[in-house]
Parts: sequence; structure tokens; C-alpha cells
Amino acid sequence: MSAAERRIALVTGGRSGERDRSLISGEAVRESLARQGLPHFVLDPTDEDFADRVREADVAFLALAGQWAEDGKLQGLLDSLGVPYTGSGVLASAMAMHKPTAKTLVLAGGVTVLPHIPFRGHDDPEETARACVEELGLPVILKPTSEGGSIGMRVFRDLNSLTATLTHDTRGGEWFVEPFKEGSAVTCGVLEKDGALVVLPPLETVPTTAEFYDHKAKRDPAGHRYRCPAQLPDAALATISRAAVRAHQVLHCSGHSRSDFLVTPDGEVHWLEINTLPGLSTHGNLATMAAAAGISYDTLIQTMLAAARANGYRP
Repeated sequence: MSAAERRIALVTGGRSGERDRSLISGEAVRESLARQGLPHFVLDPTDEDFADRVREADVAFLALAGQWAEDGKLQGLLDSLGVPYTGSGVLASAMAMHKPTAKTLVLAGGVTVLPHIPFRGHDDPEETARACVEELGLPVILKPTSEGGSIGMRVFRDLNSLTATLTHDTRGGEWFVEPFKEGSAVTCGVLEKDGALVVLPPLETVPTTAEFYDHKAKRDPAGHRYRCPAQLPDAALATISRAAVRAHQVLHCSGHSRSDFLVTPDGEVHWLEINTLPGLSTHGNLATMAAAAGISYDTLIQTMLAAARANGYRP
């Protein structure tokens, strides 16, 4: 197969806990590339010949997420192979994936975040649990430091259950605890187009089967519904849009990103995290926000490819 026939390497799958979401994204992107007549071939980082085959491409389109995909490791490999790719580079990917680091940097950039307390394998679980209750209050939410898709998140409303979980269910990992606040789950996408940042209409997700927008609710179409634009006061929407752009800039993201927020009933906006490789299903958050802005799915994919020029790609 000639180089011309293998111009775009569509990279999907991977070995993270979000492999299923990645494959859905990859199929949607594949259909878009086919519709647009763009030569491409599909690769999975778990393929034994991945490194040999991906270097045959002019650009790698990254349609995957989670660890070993969104955390800078794959980006580092592609940099070492000299292959341009869509999305953020190594530094931004690594900082964004480590949520406490991202929160610290974004807070320094002037964006409001929730306080948190870290927990690592060598920390005392009883001491940490007491500190969480004293400093953060109850309820609290436990989150993995470097996971996506709400994987592993749990809410606690009493000291004993938090202590038990930190003691028995978090060994060998890195976690952090935040206050669990009632409010609206909102996300906001940012695209780079012709050297400028374009902020998409914020999207509100309403869980219908769970206490919050957890991993199960995200995977179940019946577990949530979207409102786009989000049905929030204009002041909150403006704050969300500014914060999404600021987080993209502070963390040195490239191409596209999607920031997640919590908006409390009294209108407080808290930045939670950023996705440097957000899901790309045709009915997912980013595509829905793009559609609300008048951007078709195929144009969204074109925009992502065009932004890869910063990494040396010339369509």
C-alpha cells in the first residue's frame, strides 16, 4: 500500500479503562474520514507493529482516551517517531491527566476550583479520612488522580465508610478527595481554528438514573440527557466559557479540549478537570456542542486535522 493511501493513521482502542469509548470514537471518525474521501488506515496502540506502521502516516488522528493515550505517553512515542498528531502534546497531556496538578495550575491562572486532599498508598487512611471530614465537610467524593470517564468515583456521607474505603480499596493507587456539592454538571469545548480559540456553547448533562454523572450514567444513553446550550444564568455561562479557554491556555493544550464544571444552585462555577482527548461519538458532548454552534461533525474532524499543522502536518 502506497504512502498516499496511508496518509492518516486513525489511532483508536488502546488499553485504558476507556477502551470501549475509544473504539466508539474511532468508528465515528473512520466513517467521517470515509465520507470525506480522506485516505486513512486504522491502528490500535496494542498492535505489535504499531510503531512501524504509524510512522508511515503523515498524521495520526488520536481517537482514544484514558491512560497510555491521554496522559502524554502515546504523544511522546509519536514525537520520538516524528509523526504529527491531533490534540495536545506531551506536557499538556501529562499535566491535564494528573487532576490535582491541573487544578493547581488552573487555580493559579485565576479559575475557581474545589479544594482537595490527596491520598497515596503510604498515607494513613484514618488520618486522611478525618482530615477530609474536618477540612472539606461531608459529603465528599473520592476520585482517582489519573483516570477519565468518571471511572472509580465514589461519594461518601460518613466518616466510617470513607475510612474503610481508603483502608481497603485504594491500595497501590493515587487518589484525591473533594467536597461533593449538589449542582449541574456542565462541560464546555474549545477548538483551535486558524490560530484562534473558538469556545463552544456549554452543555449541561442531567443524570436520570444516578446520584451524579458517574461512569455508568455516562455509558448508558438512558442514564442522562443533554441540554445544549445549558439552561443556566448568563453570568454562569460566561464564566464557564472564560474558564474553559483559560484552562486550555494555562495547561498549554493544543487543537481541542473540553473542560468539565460543577455549577451550584446559587450560581457558583467550579472547574473540575480538562479532557485533552474528549470522546468523539457523533452524539457525544463535543459533537453536540459543535452542532449547537453550527459546526457539522465532518467539519469538526476537519478542524482537528487542520490544527495538527502545529505539529508539522500539512493537509
